[in-house]
Amino acid sequence: MYQSFYTAALGAGTCMAKMGVISNNLANVNNNGFKPKNTAFTDLLQLNLNDSEDAVTELQTGNGVRMQRTYSTFNTDAMEQTNSVLDYAIMGDNQFFMVQDPVTDAITYTRSGHFHRAEMEDGVFYLMTDGGKLVLDQNGERIEADVPDVERLYRLARGEQVEEEAEVPDEDAPRVSVYTFTNPSRLLSVGDNEWTAPEDMEPQLVEDSNLVTCALERSGTDLAKEMTRMIECQRAYSYALKMVITADEVESTINSLRG
Repeated sequence: MYQSFYTAALGAGTCMAKMGVISNNLANVNNNGFKPKNTAFTDLLQLNLNDSEDAVTELQTGNGVRMQRTYSTFNTDAMEQTNSVLDYAIMGDNQFFMVQDPVTDAITYTRSGHFHRAEMEDGVFYLMTDGGKLVLDQNGERIEADVPDVERLYRLARGEQVEEEAEVPDEDAPRVSVYTFTNPSRLLSVGDNEWTAPEDMEPQLVEDSNLVTCALERSGTDLAKEMTRMIECQRAYSYALKMVITADEVESTINSLRG
């Protein structure tokens, strides 16, 4: 009977962990480039039976399930048009911007392309994310972002004609680039809509990337799907608690018969 208590309590705890994942997805419904997390559960009975005969394991048969891991899929979601030329949307699955922490030089990856110009201590303006990370180019270097010609913009606003200088495109010039991985499911979430790669995973530059300017990729959270999952999780949690109550009643009946 104590096994029933343990199994029910484990089921309730698992439902609480799943509810935490769902609430995180709902909280990021308006976060550009966010990829919702999904939960994967493991049957403890099945896991124990698949082990070798001489193996020493803490898993016991009949103990229900546990949440084994969370994972995200990096598919392309809907776009939203903006008025900023520094906004980028990635139109390819499993592709990321490479960004760098200016303090620790740590490299992370994100699909949120909401960038802006920011001046560093050296007096140079760089392309940065909302979280203060530096955007890197095709060579893994920081991208300098020149300050726009204020006088030229002022003249355009007054309706004056401004001669445009023809520029010859340079293929080797620094540009906003995207990277991919052979197995992106192994990326580790570090918060702030960013992921980091294990040491044995090398990023691969996407040469023919499809980037859309003046646009942002919207959050991948499906509100209807997450609400459905939340209702299912709440009902499963209530059923687990009812199992605890039933086990308690049976135990009380047995004790009264013994007395």
